[in-house]
Amino acid sequence: MIEVAIMIEGQNGLTWERWQRIARAVEDLGYAGLYRSDHYTNATPPDKESLELWTSLTWLASHTRRIEFGPLVTPMSFRNPTMTARMAAAVDDLSGGRLTLGVGAGWQEREHTNYGWELLDIPQRFQRFEEALEILIRLLRSDTPVDFTGRYYRIQDAILLPRPQRPGGPPILIGGNGRKRTLPLAACYADEWNAIYLPAEKFGALNAELNALLEAEGRDPATVRRSMMTGVEFGRDKAEVKRKVKARTEGKLTPKELHARGLLVGTANEIVAQLGELAEAGLQRVMLQWLNLDDVDGLEALAAGVLPQLT
Repeated sequence: MIEVAIMIEGQNGLTWERWQRIARAVEDLGYAGLYRSDHYTNATPPDKESLELWTSLTWLASHTRRIEFGPLVTPMSFRNPTMTARMAAAVDDLSGGRLTLGVGAGWQEREHTNYGWELLDIPQRFQRFEEALEILIRLLRSDTPVDFTGRYYRIQDAILLPRPQRPGGPPILIGGNGRKRTLPLAACYADEWNAIYLPAEKFGALNAELNALLEAEGRDPATVRRSMMTGVEFGRDKAEVKRKVKARTEGKLTPKELHARGLLVGTANEIVAQLGELAEAGLQRVMLQWLNLDDVDGLEALAAGVLPQLT
């Protein structure tokens, strides 16, 4: 059956106190993993607390024992791939092999402008991203020094030492729904593809496209895990669901209409049924975007209502 993990937006007020409280809850309640975004700040003001990603994952690696974790995703637009490979290998080793290295091309204009990073136009951005993927994979997987010369990066006689304890280092996750760029990159480089906000039917269609691309690359589709990050509006009863959906959409959508946009919406039994539809479409893990960083009670209620039905 499908696995359920939690994802939080680190730029939306994440502090050490909140991170540690959420991590303990996710570990203790039986969720499969904990993931978080990697941003300096919000796409629109106001700025809020934003605990640095890799520092927070280092703490998580040594203060949890069971859950898988990682960035969704760390942008290569402001993360150098050689340093990212070093950090990821070290954090993965520290955790005993529980990190998934989610990487992306970058997208948020405001943080790049405010903090002095060049985002580039989309074609150049993805060219830079593909070069970064090449470097990440070569450093993580090669036991001998490697070279690479591209438009954006160049390395010579580079080797990652100590070698990752997990052969090949942490698995690489590529996230996004784009048919033109993201799916082909996932087919070529990813150990896990992470979709975003899709209903079961649309996820199934993209999943089939990825299968075909993987086969064209000579890769077994079964070797690439399928996951999705999506929103959730969970209520202990239908009245609570309606209140939450009304607040989220300013009264513009019903629970059914919000679910049609790819979110999980409903009571525990309804969410279990929706997860079943996604599993039938090929989804193996869902990362539920938990926007209220102080709502640990909600995490507990969701776990109690949903997780026992998935075992």
